[in-house]
Amino acid sequence: MQISQSSLTHYQRIGGEEKVRALVLRFYQLMDELPEAYGIRKLHAEDLQGATDKLFKFLSGWMGGPQLYVEQYGHPMLRGRHLPFSIAATERDQWLLCMNQALDDVVEDKTLRQELSAAFAKVADHMRNREG
Repeated sequence: MQISQSSLTHYQRIGGEEKVRALVLRFYQLMDELPEAYGIRKLHAEDLQGATDKLFKFLSGWMGGPQLYVEQYGHPMLRGRHLPFSIAATERDQWLLCMNQALDDVVEDKTLRQELSAAFAKVADHMRNREG
């Protein structure tokens, strides 16, 4: 019996831990490399290991896999945790530039890429805490 794609979580469809980790690593690699991402990169610590670990744990649960972030840190409260950082449309767009390129580079399934990109766009837009 074949399992329909719609009954699988994004975590399962992307390929589990290995692919989520690859997505996060590629995302931060792009943030470091792309001049267009300078604004969002300077909001992060010089050493990205902590951010990499937290985003991996968050995305694991957010995509329907193990709730690693919640188990270690509690509820994500994403907007609240990002309030100390000045985030406008420019920062949102830089973040999405890196994430969408990482999705293109890591996720083979076009439909899944589109679904995740749309979901990331909603979350990224919600993180904005100033005009501009």
